[in-house]
Amino acid sequence: MGKALIKTDILIIGLGIAGATVAYKLAEKGLNVVVLLKGTSDDDGNTHYAQGGIVYKSDSDSPELLYRDIIEAGGGVNNPEAVKVISYEGHKILKEFLIDKIGVEFVRDEKGNLEFTEEGAHSVRRIIFSGDKTGKAIISKLIDSLKRFNNITVLENHIAIDLITWQYHSKDPLRMYKDRTCLGAYVYDERSGVVKNIMAKATILATGGMGKVYLYNTNPEIATGDGYAMAYRAGAELINMEYTQFHPTTLYHPLKKNFLLSESLRGEGATIINNKGERFLFKIDSRGELAPRDIVTRGIISELTATGQECVFLDASKIGSRDKLKSRFPTIYQTLESIGIDMSTDLIPIVPAFHFQCGGVKTDVYAKTNIKRLFAVGEVACNGLHGANRLASTSLLEGVVFGHYLSEFISKNIEKDVFNEFPDIEPWVDTGSEEVDPVLMKQDWDTLRATMWNYVGPIRTRKRLKRSLIDIKNLQLEIEDFYKEARISRDIIELRNAIQTGYIVALSAWTNKQSIGAHYRVD
Repeated sequence: MGKALIKTDILIIGLGIAGATVAYKLAEKGLNVVVLLKGTSDDDGNTHYAQGGIVYKSDSDSPELLYRDIIEAGGGVNNPEAVKVISYEGHKILKEFLIDKIGVEFVRDEKGNLEFTEEGAHSVRRIIFSGDKTGKAIISKLIDSLKRFNNITVLENHIAIDLITWQYHSKDPLRMYKDRTCLGAYVYDERSGVVKNIMAKATILATGGMGKVYLYNTNPEIATGDGYAMAYRAGAELINMEYTQFHPTTLYHPLKKNFLLSESLRGEGATIINNKGERFLFKIDSRGELAPRDIVTRGIISELTATGQECVFLDASKIGSRDKLKSRFPTIYQTLESIGIDMSTDLIPIVPAFHFQCGGVKTDVYAKTNIKRLFAVGEVACNGLHGANRLASTSLLEGVVFGHYLSEFISKNIEKDVFNEFPDIEPWVDTGSEEVDPVLMKQDWDTLRATMWNYVGPIRTRKRLKRSLIDIKNLQLEIEDFYKEARISRDIIELRNAIQTGYIVALSAWTNKQSIGAHYRVD
């Protein structure tokens, strides 16, 4: 596909678990699907990095119990409809699609029964897993399964610049009076340098999260908040963006920065201690290490502030022998071993880091946004499932379940004759001519990420948030001028999106005066 104009039934931006689920199910219905990847299918998206597992249903579990746990972890501001879908339908869709159809292999006991692990804020053991690389096991199988479809085209090294809408991109000025409608996206082909108009009957944002906006995070480099920023510029509604979840157990080591240490470690018996060997988390919550992530994160930060220490420690020695740790957590064991840490005997230095955006583009359970023909699913979307704080191991399930709901809706409601409208759209014009200055780019990234971590981090104050708005707005004004003058490139697209997303988060945090879940204001 080297041409600058492409027409398709479905355009999916992103190929994590949500995007891959939708691509499979809509291709199965006979629709032509184009999928955009910023990188390659081997490394694109947060799904590859998900370690712990995915919520299922054990014999000791019930939909009512899962519903209660999700609501409690979310601070009571979850959308009941979305929580009910996950609680009552999630395990059925997971089994029918991931296990029976796609053939994802989860760990089983000697009798062939699924094994379950426990994580923070879960009442029972209900999480199935594939070692400590569950996300990779799922996405690898999903992507392999897509290869059998001739009606799926995957475009690697393609990054969406902006969504195409009547209101902003029509040659006819009277279109502004029509319903806000998405027709596709302007897409930059990094290999050829060409900007393509990809026009679609339905456009789906499955772009994942925004971890790179924060100085310390567990996300891959591609998580620059593209979906949030593009949706915002197109006029989509975003909600709950202040609910930025921070993971409490990230490796603190110069050779392996931002390496996630799965919550399953604590579910299997690992403890968190300070430099005196004290399990200090029980001072703030009776559940200790298995409290919700927001509580554990704040407990660690409070301990670091009080003691002046740079990190606390995860003690995994109580889980079992070296052989058991190697078998249950092979990726984590090998990573730690490579930097001289034996997790069967040594304490593991940890600090919190940004992990997941609980808010996003506002949708219903069918992934519909307030813009016609634009849908959002996965981490970029927010139907209220997570409320103010996500329950561990629900994100992978979210992608599968609401990807299924979205696919069912589109297959029944896709508009048939819309391609004749596309010539009304303006082609992309690159007005910039200057090469991007790498020194300026690095400085802007450093400023944004430090500002977000220091002022819009796990613990927030009015003064910090006010300062963040001033600093990021100034940065945004600078980058918009920079963007107009510079020749289009992936670097400038990502920086623009990250700054836009950072400002949205800061403004949402400033606006919400209450402390709920992951949004914690000490004043």
